[in-house]
Amino acid sequence: MTGNQAPARGPVRDASVVVARDADGMVALLSADFPRHDGEHLFLPGGRREDGETPEECARRELREEAGITADRWRPLGAYAITLDSTARVHLYEARGLTLGPQEPTATETDFTLSWWQMADALAAAGNGRFLLPAGPLALFLADWL
Repeated sequence: MTGNQAPARGPVRDASVVVARDADGMVALLSADFPRHDGEHLFLPGGRREDGETPEECARRELREEAGITADRWRPLGAYAITLDSTARVHLYEARGLTLGPQEPTATETDFTLSWWQMADALAAAGNGRFLLPAGPLALFLADWL
């Protein structure tokens, strides 16, 4: 290993994150307790891509599973590298034309709580450190700005 090269790792998978906005502009946020990080935090629906999925297919699946939402209109908001040492990317989307249904959580998602926030309040929560991971705040900012 030389320079800034990282040690070889196993296969990496892209991820997708979704800003779902209803007809009134309200944003779907999820929350759950993260004991290792001192309690409840907010996040957007999203997760790792499964084999054979496109980034948008991943976004659609994660939105349906985690939030029980399907959408008619999708807008890409960009993508970025997960880390400098990884080729995996996080793909950001905005979803509109929403239809609500039951959540379809996996075994690790059963404690996810869905709530609806004004965009300004969601952005303020991001600024106040209520999100653990950067993809949610970035996606919110881009959806509001673009």
